[in-house]
Amino acid sequence: MSEINEATQRQEASGDTGVKAGVQKTEGAKRLRQLDMARSQFATRVRQRWAALPRWVRVATLLAFIAVLYGLPNLNIPFIRTESIAFSSVLFTCAVYVLVAVGLNVVIGLAGLLDLGYIGFFAVGAYSVAVFGSPQSEIATEYPWLALIPIAIALSMVSGVILGMPTLRLRGDYLAIVTLGFGEIVRLIAVNSSITNGQQGISQVPRPPGEIDGERIFGVVSARPYYWLALTVVLICMLGVRQLENSRVGRAWLAIREDEDAAELMGVPAFRFKLWAFAIGAALGGLSGALFASRQGYINSNSFDLLLSILFVAAVVLGGSGNMLGVTLGAILIAYLPEKLRDFSEDLPEYRFLAFGLALVVIMIFRPQGLIPSRRRAVELKDRQEEVTVGG
Repeated sequence: MSEINEATQRQEASGDTGVKAGVQKTEGAKRLRQLDMARSQFATRVRQRWAALPRWVRVATLLAFIAVLYGLPNLNIPFIRTESIAFSSVLFTCAVYVLVAVGLNVVIGLAGLLDLGYIGFFAVGAYSVAVFGSPQSEIATEYPWLALIPIAIALSMVSGVILGMPTLRLRGDYLAIVTLGFGEIVRLIAVNSSITNGQQGISQVPRPPGEIDGERIFGVVSARPYYWLALTVVLICMLGVRQLENSRVGRAWLAIREDEDAAELMGVPAFRFKLWAFAIGAALGGLSGALFASRQGYINSNSFDLLLSILFVAAVVLGGSGNMLGVTLGAILIAYLPEKLRDFSEDLPEYRFLAFGLALVVIMIFRPQGLIPSRRRAVELKDRQEEVTVGG
């Protein structure tokens, strides 16, 4: 009898422990929901106050913010500047990643197409500048750098159309697998083709023109001019994508993302608009690749591996798919954090990427919808969570 009583007591104790754990988990989830609701209310108040400001105040504020962005390489801001690597180089990398994220957001965030091989378009743009502009290339031309950039954009768009025409009738995971294969195909061509010079790569990639007192503006030592150029391109592309998002094309993309079958029934030519999204995203990816190659001066196939493509997707998801401000923040974090962590891991460099990965995991646990999610996507996630809760 004593053994039976002891077993009963152990069962009751374990049951009480399970109940307590369940209560603690529920309370933790409740606190997280309260914090997220407070954040959402704060963001709503900020947007309302911003919209209530006079137009000239908003324009002046934006111009001042842009001026700060251009002045970042010359500002000695504590805890932001990097010590182990030139801060201007980090800023240029951030600008290139932001341009990539803006283009990939068109494909993933607006049109709802999961593209895991976006690195392919990035590589096409980079190799276009290198192959047609470097004197080491077999098919080098005498075209100036300003002519090579439109060529890179055009070839990237053509590659996007070639990829999209036979594959955009696929959806979901199947489309993701096909695009992943495209990225690997581009990399393998770069490895084995004599035009790209295989693993040896191509050096003497042409740089943007311009001289001051006989010295090249876009040289090898300082990355500041490249950052200013990339920032200018990013702002122009953001403005163009924003106009597209608010146009008939953007509304068609959103309809396709929400429900492609319903969009087609309402008269939206889904395939054509998905192909436009692929082409525009590819063009921005090629443009960012061209800027990257011009700054590096040397490229080979190792510069365009699968990990980089996954990081591009992570920037969009981390920041908030469908929100341009969100994907911008996500791209900056993806590009900036690994370089900043160099300052804290000089003795143990292998832990830099461990800390980077842990930071991404923690962010996605507490912010699964992204740091700055699209308001529409945030509502979708909230509805799905409520459905899961009711079903559970």
